[in-house]
Amino acid sequence: MDPVVFFKLQLVMFFEGLRSERELMRVAADRLSVRWYLGYDLHEPLPDHSNLTRTRERFGLSVFRRFFERIVEICAEAGLVRGKELYFDATKLDANASLDSIAPRFAVEAHLGRLFEDDGDAVGTEPEESLPTADDAVLREWNATRSDWIARNSRQRREVKGVWYKRTADFLASKTDPDSSPMKRRDSKGSHLGYYAHYVVDGGKARVILGALVTPFEVTEIAPMLDLLWRSFFR
Repeated sequence: MDPVVFFKLQLVMFFEGLRSERELMRVAADRLSVRWYLGYDLHEPLPDHSNLTRTRERFGLSVFRRFFERIVEICAEAGLVRGKELYFDATKLDANASLDSIAPRFAVEAHLGRLFEDDGDAVGTEPEESLPTADDAVLREWNATRSDWIARNSRQRREVKGVWYKRTADFLASKTDPDSSPMKRRDSKGSHLGYYAHYVVDGGKARVILGALVTPFEVTEIAPMLDLLWRSFFR
């Protein structure tokens, strides 16, 4: 698939509030405006939804992050980013997984380890990245010691911190969506699995989103705030 078409479809999915590639392709096949935006003729077959899934997995988080930050750079060059005030907030996201899929975390991690033992890329590892420098080896060594939320791709630290401090998500995990964690429903009736989407929004009139990070739900809104602030300021 043409990467331009792929990312155009990702933008359509975001702005239309769609939750799956299947639904996205149904919408794209039904709307002439989307076909025109993608550059497809009326009777030209669109890509299959499975192609979107495979492409997204192969690109990985680092490519999406560079794509997002390039858009922010274009907005800044166009004068849409004021940069005087920043707003931080987090939004609840429902996971596509059931509470019935929860099992002891050690069993889930052991199962995933056996499942992907021959495929290092399948467990979400990202290629090491660093800025060009005259002393690249030193920078790489320094980057390896970083432990902020963005550097470890929003993964929670699962070490048990004392006898009296126990997070439920440290001991239980979903077999179908191990990155999610239990959260209270919006109507306060029971729990389900979900995430927190943390955002940094510029205070200018355009309200451009400068940074975004998805974490397990038990990560509080203020936990990744300084890391997001520093990265947004640096970018």
